[in-house]
Amino acid sequence: MSRILLISSNTVVDPMPTYPLGMALVAAALEKDGHRVEQIDPVAQKMDLMVLAETAVNKFNPDLIGISVRNIDTVDSCASKDNRHLGYVKKLVEHIRTLTPKPVVLGGPAFSIMPEAILSYTGADFGVVGEGETLVRKLVQDMARGIAVEKIVWPEQKLMDAPDFLPPHYDERFVRSYHDESGMLNYQTKRGCPYNCNYCTYPLIEGKKIRYQEPGFVADNLLEMKLKFGVETLFFTDSVFNDPNEHYLEVALEMIRKKCGMKWAGYFRPEKISSEKLDILKRSGLYAMELGSDAASDTTLKGLNKSFDFQTIIEMNENCNKAGIPCAHFFIFGGPGETRETVEEGLGNIKGLENCAVFVFSGIRILPGTGIHKIAVEQGVVSGTDDLLEPRYYFSPGIDKKSMDDMIISSFKNRRDRFFPPEKGYMRMHALKIFGLKGLLWDMAINFQKPLKK
Repeated sequence: MSRILLISSNTVVDPMPTYPLGMALVAAALEKDGHRVEQIDPVAQKMDLMVLAETAVNKFNPDLIGISVRNIDTVDSCASKDNRHLGYVKKLVEHIRTLTPKPVVLGGPAFSIMPEAILSYTGADFGVVGEGETLVRKLVQDMARGIAVEKIVWPEQKLMDAPDFLPPHYDERFVRSYHDESGMLNYQTKRGCPYNCNYCTYPLIEGKKIRYQEPGFVADNLLEMKLKFGVETLFFTDSVFNDPNEHYLEVALEMIRKKCGMKWAGYFRPEKISSEKLDILKRSGLYAMELGSDAASDTTLKGLNKSFDFQTIIEMNENCNKAGIPCAHFFIFGGPGETRETVEEGLGNIKGLENCAVFVFSGIRILPGTGIHKIAVEQGVVSGTDDLLEPRYYFSPGIDKKSMDDMIISSFKNRRDRFFPPEKGYMRMHALKIFGLKGLLWDMAINFQKPLKK
């Protein structure tokens, strides 16, 4: 059996520190095969990653090093500093090279988006695209048997069948750190996204068919987290929690039946959810929703290939208000079809959304394989051969970015429940942390602050 060092290369803590769930799943799979696994995480361990990696390599003497790459950049066109994260991964690989000749394998969601470019840029030996708990196991097995391994290991078939779901191997040291910082842990109940939003990479990373964990399996794992670590608040990291087959309701009902007694939040798609269903979700512990509303007018919703209109967003927001569930809407301005007129219309629509938080992004990060990439190439924004390692953003030809950003800032002036640019919102949340507050934090703007009018 092999000694395998797994490294979470993520150092991003905005808007909140997020447990490296992918690494925990790969660790669980490798340990099931009898391998000895060591995990390191600079966010949880609060140490420089280069120092952590050097110490671990020297003490653990691994046969293979796996690096999880979560982010390419911040996807924020307004970021005031260099927002590219891959340079740090490249530096990490180069540092490991000075410590050991053992192979370095990259994986994670960011790597799966542009594997060839990232592997070439960082100089790692191998990479796995897709579900690491399946492919890393196979790669390690093939290496042990002397079977030639391709530089990039691709899934043998499309992501259609449910993987062998295992409980994540949460490291107690990391759990304690993340819980102290954010007051919550994260869990994923299913994979895959059937929607076709033209900016999104989830269907590329997880497949278009939704693959579910059994509700009982989910509830049992949550109870284990609570009993073992004392975790009482969690965030479901499913790409969309309220799936069309209503598996999410089965999970909620099982949480009620097994008396999980945990508070939770998750990503939701704006759609009509009856008061009866919202009641089930609340009884299971739902305390806040993050809504992928995405665009603020019917024209720009269509431009993003959304299948709902703004009236649906209004109704979702009203239903959340009636149920007493704080919600946050996430919008993108500048996408296909955006003009000065649609910006004005969109900002007016947002003003009509009462008792909620609103986060806005300016422009769309162009990523390969997405619909927005195809549009950007057709419009000459990027070339078809651009590797897109450097952040490139799409803005509609019908809008000027600076004028649009100024309009958003002016509209949100004196509103404590509106966040733009994203960095400004993160700064507000850090201020709340100083007072010992934990959790999503944006919900504090709804629960404890009335919006200030001009």
